[in-house]
Amino acid sequence: MIDMQGVYKTYPNGVTALNGLDVKIDQGEFVYVVGPSGAGKSTFTKLIYREEKPTKGSVRVIDMDTSTMKERKVPKLRRQVGVVYQDFRLLPTLTVYENVAFALEVIEENPSNIRRRVMDVLDQVRLKNKARFIPDELSGGEQQRVSIARAIVNHPKILIADEPTGNLDPDTSWEIMHILEEINAGGTTVLMATHSQEIVNTIRRRVIAIEDGMVVRDESKGEYGYEY
Repeated sequence: MIDMQGVYKTYPNGVTALNGLDVKIDQGEFVYVVGPSGAGKSTFTKLIYREEKPTKGSVRVIDMDTSTMKERKVPKLRRQVGVVYQDFRLLPTLTVYENVAFALEVIEENPSNIRRRVMDVLDQVRLKNKARFIPDELSGGEQQRVSIARAIVNHPKILIADEPTGNLDPDTSWEIMHILEEINAGGTTVLMATHSQEIVNTIRRRVIAIEDGMVVRDESKGEYGYEY
């Protein structure tokens, strides 16, 4: 599903974010990505949906070589990779329904399929009864659930969750985790960048630790490790 070999990334300002990173992730895995701030976690995830390209090395995602991919092929990749952000990134003037439907409208999905699919994913994230609300009328946890619904409405093969519980209280964080687990149980590969030691140590999954742009630890059902 994801295969990175000998990946380096140096930005124009001279900062090296990735320094010979090697990672393989199979279909259906749930993987935590941990490490200190500035370790290269964000660059690693951005390579997956081609927001960044490697300076050197090979990046293959769903049998596509993103390091040599032509720009016109990028939208095809991104339809198969959903992204959930820590700060939600919802459109403030649109309703919950419209925020999720927008992800289908931009790829010109058949209108007759949009309503059914949007209501299905809102039901999946327990927000079917708030389809007509706007983001400001929702709690932080509810806004994050809308973000998740938007990310999975295209049936992506991979879901990247970038600190999805970072701005949420503990109870709400567990609600989000249970939803991510359900999505993973349905066959979607989930990568979650996180600083939550409690979540990683409680819901044991594969842990990839990145430091100084390299994988320093890769454990099945691993622990968070030392404090970052």
